[in-house]
Amino acid sequence: MAKTTQNSHSSPEAVITTHINADFDALSSMLAASKLYPDATMVFPGSQEKGLRDFFLHSTSYLFDFSKIKHIDIHQIKRLILVDTRQKSRIGKFAQLVGKKGVEIHIYDHHPDSSDDIRGDVEMVEKLGSATALLTRLIREREIRISPDEATIMCLGIHEDTGSFTFSSTTSQDYEAAAWLTRQGANHNIISDMITRELTAEQVWLLNDLTRAATKRVINGVEIVISKVIRDEYIGDFAVLVHKFMEMENLDVVFAMAQMEDRIYVVARSRIEEVNAAEIALALGGGGHPQAASATIKNKTLIQVERSLQALLNSRVSPARQARHMMSSPVIHISSRASVKEASNLITRFNINVLLVIDEGVLKGYVTRQIVEKAIFLGLGDLEIEEYMHIEFTTVEPDTPLKEVQEFIIKNRLRVLPVVEHGKVQGVITRTDLLNILVGEPVIPEFLYHSKNASQFVRKKSMAGIMKERLPGQVVDLLKAIGQVADSLGYNAYIVGGLVRDIFLKRENLDMDVVIEGDGIEFAHQFADQHEVRVKSHQKFGTAVLVFPDGFKVDVATARMEYYESPGAPPIVETSSLKLDLYRRDFTINTLAIKLNRRHYGTLIDYFGGQKDLKEKVIRVLHNLSFVEDPTRTLRAVRFEQRFGFTIGKLTLALIKNAAKMNWFESLASRRIFQELKLLLKEDDPVKGIKRMDELDLLGLLSPQIQLTESLLALLEEIKRVTAWYHLLFLEEPLEQWKTYWYGLTSPLNSQRYRQLAPLMGFKGPEDPKRESQRDRGNGLLNFLYRFKGSNYELYTSLISYDTEILLYLMARTDSEKVKRLISHYFTRLKGTEILTKGEDLIQAGFQPGPLFKEIFDRLLEARLNEQTKTKTDELHLVKREFGDRLTPTPG
Repeated sequence: MAKTTQNSHSSPEAVITTHINADFDALSSMLAASKLYPDATMVFPGSQEKGLRDFFLHSTSYLFDFSKIKHIDIHQIKRLILVDTRQKSRIGKFAQLVGKKGVEIHIYDHHPDSSDDIRGDVEMVEKLGSATALLTRLIREREIRISPDEATIMCLGIHEDTGSFTFSSTTSQDYEAAAWLTRQGANHNIISDMITRELTAEQVWLLNDLTRAATKRVINGVEIVISKVIRDEYIGDFAVLVHKFMEMENLDVVFAMAQMEDRIYVVARSRIEEVNAAEIALALGGGGHPQAASATIKNKTLIQVERSLQALLNSRVSPARQARHMMSSPVIHISSRASVKEASNLITRFNINVLLVIDEGVLKGYVTRQIVEKAIFLGLGDLEIEEYMHIEFTTVEPDTPLKEVQEFIIKNRLRVLPVVEHGKVQGVITRTDLLNILVGEPVIPEFLYHSKNASQFVRKKSMAGIMKERLPGQVVDLLKAIGQVADSLGYNAYIVGGLVRDIFLKRENLDMDVVIEGDGIEFAHQFADQHEVRVKSHQKFGTAVLVFPDGFKVDVATARMEYYESPGAPPIVETSSLKLDLYRRDFTINTLAIKLNRRHYGTLIDYFGGQKDLKEKVIRVLHNLSFVEDPTRTLRAVRFEQRFGFTIGKLTLALIKNAAKMNWFESLASRRIFQELKLLLKEDDPVKGIKRMDELDLLGLLSPQIQLTESLLALLEEIKRVTAWYHLLFLEEPLEQWKTYWYGLTSPLNSQRYRQLAPLMGFKGPEDPKRESQRDRGNGLLNFLYRFKGSNYELYTSLISYDTEILLYLMARTDSEKVKRLISHYFTRLKGTEILTKGEDLIQAGFQPGPLFKEIFDRLLEARLNEQTKTKTDELHLVKREFGDRLTPTPG
């Protein structure tokens, strides 16, 4: 039978515990944690669910070593291991240890974030169906053996918390963990007995009362079933009964309350995203998942709890999906008096397929891309659009429910469904908008219109826990502060782009780009008023930069869209929505966004399958004209592919080759393509990127004379070795290694062609002629060093005028070991040498300031480099010996 240690007060330094009202997942998580922490003691923080208590009373198959909390001296605990929870309010007396100096807290949990969460020294929080699955994975990774009995209990916990894999919160890792536990000998007969026990007579009557007491309420357009029962005695498995009730009646949302003995038990179940069961249970003092949660309440009556629940539902239930939530707005439209050509220009500019015809806010009809193209082909481009527009159309009002919208679009095969209120067009719903909602995941949209509403219904994932784990604490605090300011203005705020991508890739990146659905500049100034930051704004683009006292910067942009008037032309920028803002980006992996507003903090928004492409390690463009619009993206694709070890997608690869063949780069401002090349050369291993450019025929963008021959490739590989050697010297002088690779890559060019390209890479200003001169004199310097037989000082004066980057290029280029040694000697022994004597020392010795000082200093440096002096005294003796006759006479 179950064994509970009954010793008097014990003093374990490490304790494993869980939440009060522990269930089987809590038990199995504690057992799994004990395999990872074999010296820790397992202790329940308080009561357990009746099913778990019965298990301890009647089980004869398992032995567990648990201690009672009354036998534990909490003040002796040095490490607290929390499993299946991290809420301070749910761990009983162990909450005293939170924040206590000298106590480590290790957390293993799968629940969503809450305001009551504890910060641990070690945290593993993942959105799985069960905490046991998370711990099972760690056990597998560490190759820890478990017994069949232990496997059975752990598997039982997974079954309970996933509803035997029927809850929507179940993940593939839960299945994998259960499969592995089965291979370790988990007994499914015992699991079945525990899960599928027949209902007792008391439970049947309770289920019957639940059904009869159920009432339906519509809150914010969402139908919710609420039921309440009263029993003098405790009846176990109330959550199981609620689940059965939900299945029997095919309910989407149910909240059940039971007053039993001196407590109120609340069980919540939800199948729809408008109702977050965990959020409401948390507010009642409990917790759980968005789909399944519970709370146990003491010292309140059933009526009080019911009122609290009703208030929470009224404030926390998201409105049901209506046309106003799904529509895109404002609508791109045209006047009925405009020409067919003008309509064609709008359709092409905004990449849309249907264009509404609106006069003074009133809908007159619509035209399709096919009709416009056909009219132009027939020479009708100058005619007014009203001659060919469709004048029969269906509209809906803003409060039309999703079901009716679905019927209109699907049954009538509509491409677009205008939303009209009081005769004025408010927005439009596209087939793709509807498909995104029904399928539950993003479909590449037709992008007919601006949309400030559509982002609500893309498949979402909470990233709050991952952000907390992978970002510095001060960055997380900053993101939350951004969300709070956005809330105060009624704007939506998102972190987008590379930072979101690199959170997934577990790469360090603090380049913070924030997109505001609203006025980004107004947001930036409002943030600056509340925090100690400066603002630099750019009204033309709707962007701003927040500059913090320590120099840290945050880029803020108003959600915008771009279109291109010709291949490679600079983009024309217009205000837009998050969806279209993300659509203008280069690759799917850079289109991920995370919402920062308080209520939806941490919600991942993925319109274009960026998360899938990150998982599959693929670089993909968003549409087939991406490289036509911006040819610099070809080099960016290569850069990201090599940096992340990804593969360019098949279609994207074909589009890159087509872009190179069509030579759209000639119309591109050359500086942009070279700046992208500069970023590629700044990568850790630029040689891989250059080789990939050659494979894709992109090197010709720089100059036809640059071809990746064997000799050029060998030079670049040698530059890699030489720059790696230089970095290992840990010298104070920084190295811009991209310049060294640039010199190597352009080594086949003559001086005239090089001078044409150098300004495009940012070589400009007074230093530019100096660099060109150094490059031109490179061959002469190598020949000089090959014959060199002089002193250290002569070597120093020969090389000091050259930049570090050009010297490393020459070091890589030469085949002479002697020349390599001389340049190495210069960097390691000579460069940076300083004399010890100062000007005041010469004045004190009787010399007058003037040109003589430079002559003396040069001589002292020569002596020091040639090892003729070692100390300051040596230097002063040399000065008196060689320059004493030039002392200023002292007045007699």
